[in-house]
Amino acid sequence: MYFKLRLGLAVYTLHKSFQSFLLQTLPFGLKSKLIMLKIKTPKSGKAKREIEKRAPKLVESGKKTLILQGTKTSNVLNAVLTEIYHLKKDSAVRYTRKNENIRPFESGGETSLEFFSLKTDCSIFVFGSHSKKRPDNLVIGRTYDHHIYDLVEVGVENFKSMESFTYDKKLSPKVGSKPFIAFIGEGFESVDELKHLKEVLLDLLRGEVVENLNLAGLDHAYICTAVSSNRVFFTHCAMRLKKSGTIVPRMELVEVGPSMDLVVRRHRLPNDSVRKEAMKTAKEQPKKKVKNVSQDVIQGKVGKIYVPDQQVGSVALPYKAKGLKRERREAKMKHETNDRAPKKQKENSE
Repeated sequence: MYFKLRLGLAVYTLHKSFQSFLLQTLPFGLKSKLIMLKIKTPKSGKAKREIEKRAPKLVESGKKTLILQGTKTSNVLNAVLTEIYHLKKDSAVRYTRKNENIRPFESGGETSLEFFSLKTDCSIFVFGSHSKKRPDNLVIGRTYDHHIYDLVEVGVENFKSMESFTYDKKLSPKVGSKPFIAFIGEGFESVDELKHLKEVLLDLLRGEVVENLNLAGLDHAYICTAVSSNRVFFTHCAMRLKKSGTIVPRMELVEVGPSMDLVVRRHRLPNDSVRKEAMKTAKEQPKKKVKNVSQDVIQGKVGKIYVPDQQVGSVALPYKAKGLKRERREAKMKHETNDRAPKKQKENSE
């Protein structure tokens, strides 16, 4: 049996005979990663189904979000991470422990982050850290094949939590509902940093992509406004429907929080080769095979119909055979009426 160990950007394959030596010499952090990354063949049906769920698909399911923090955070940053987790509660994983040696923008500093992404099967992550140079810092990124794809670093300012807003609790968004996402401002089309931030926020907030949608499930909206070339005002609103005198109701937005200013600090675009590989799509989805239907060049669409064996010999025939001629059938009926008539007259005479 072989084991995989990731150190920096290299992956080493280890034989089982070398396992005991590594477990004695490696520190506890790398030792746990070595145990977690063991390659095991599934022995039960449940394990096989779980592996199949994580396998690549033509139509991917909704993206899960990993929320974690660094060694040092602030009260504002902890509140921001908690609010994001509540907004994405149906498809998010939250780690509250402090994580060391996670530096997404540095080479070798993304190893632990990629490990957590593989462990939780999350393709989007939100990492919070706080320092004197970069206070209240958020790093939002995406992964491809559980490797860092792209990164956007923003600073949080003027944060307001959900509790600071007063509104009717009946308007609070429901879990699993789909949101509207509005990007207001020319900066999202002209500034590269804001373009990149728009793509990442859209992936983070939209949830699972669906073809059909019930309008009753649209009850909230995310509004992102480009204030300047590096500042975006983010707010969350609930939608209230009121009478307008017509069939189409009048819609009002009620701010329910959270709201904050996102100041873009750093961003890293993916490599061209990685982008090209990640953007690959199937030419056409395989059609589901229909039973007993085939295509023919000459006849076109041909179908097969199953007809059970008809046992004609055992079928009960009616009393009046339809094969008799019309004259014979009418004469027989007249003869029956003539025989019954004298009996009725005798009964009346008595």
